[in-house]
Amino acid sequence: MPAAKKSTKPAKKATPKTAGKRTRGKTSAKASAGPAAQRAAKKAVSPKRNPQKPVRQLKNGSRQAVAPKQATGNGAGTAPKRIAALLDRLQKAYPNAECALWHRTPWELLVATILSAQCTDARVNMVTPKLFEAFPTPKAFADATPAAIEEHVKSTGFYRNKAKSIHGAAKRVVEVYGGKLPETMDELLTLPGAARKTANVVLGVAFKKAEGVVVDTHVLRISQRLGLTESSDPKKVEQDLMRILPRDRWIQFSHEIIQHGRQVCVARKPKCESCTLENLCHAKDKTWSSV
Repeated sequence: MPAAKKSTKPAKKATPKTAGKRTRGKTSAKASAGPAAQRAAKKAVSPKRNPQKPVRQLKNGSRQAVAPKQATGNGAGTAPKRIAALLDRLQKAYPNAECALWHRTPWELLVATILSAQCTDARVNMVTPKLFEAFPTPKAFADATPAAIEEHVKSTGFYRNKAKSIHGAAKRVVEVYGGKLPETMDELLTLPGAARKTANVVLGVAFKKAEGVVVDTHVLRISQRLGLTESSDPKKVEQDLMRILPRDRWIQFSHEIIQHGRQVCVARKPKCESCTLENLCHAKDKTWSSV
């Protein structure tokens, strides 16, 4: 038989497809590693990405870097120059700001302030004239029953608790302080119904003593919007305000902010377009902005 001829055709090279077939069933080192090891390896070889700085598009088509926002709370938002500008504008906008609660004596102011909790000053002013006519002195309140006081203060809300507080405060003023309202923070805080806000109102308005800053719902809301505090706790807000405001402005600042909150910087849809503080304010819920 003739000898078989040797093939002269070159051997086929393994293609990726055939190479894959040949390694089928075998597990690579990368695949055998656990998920944690794979993530670590990927992180090691991945290049670090540089965070892009925020930019804005200008009208001429060019792009401009945006400066980071100033810090609020105890940072740049409370810089002395900014605080001075805020106080100056508030004073010019509300030169005659004063306590809206009708009263004739420090005791009457205390009672009116207790009644103003969760109630408008306008409603309280409708109630107090007849209330003080029925009970003209602390002793008259002390000699009455809480139920008798309740009849006069029902429309202010939470009237049972308020009547109880007023009656208790009257008894202590008569029995401990001889019928005269005390003039210190520590003493006022011993009276039923007199928390720090109430004591600050009485001391500031009736006795012209700046022992703290009145923090009501308006002062709390606007102080947050203006970046004067980052807290929602009235006690902490007061401490923040006392730290950044000059002491001789503690009393008037609250009166001005309260008026501003009623007329312009309302809780819902603040009237930013007519606000004297607008370009100093960077609140997230502004309805209009020039800055």
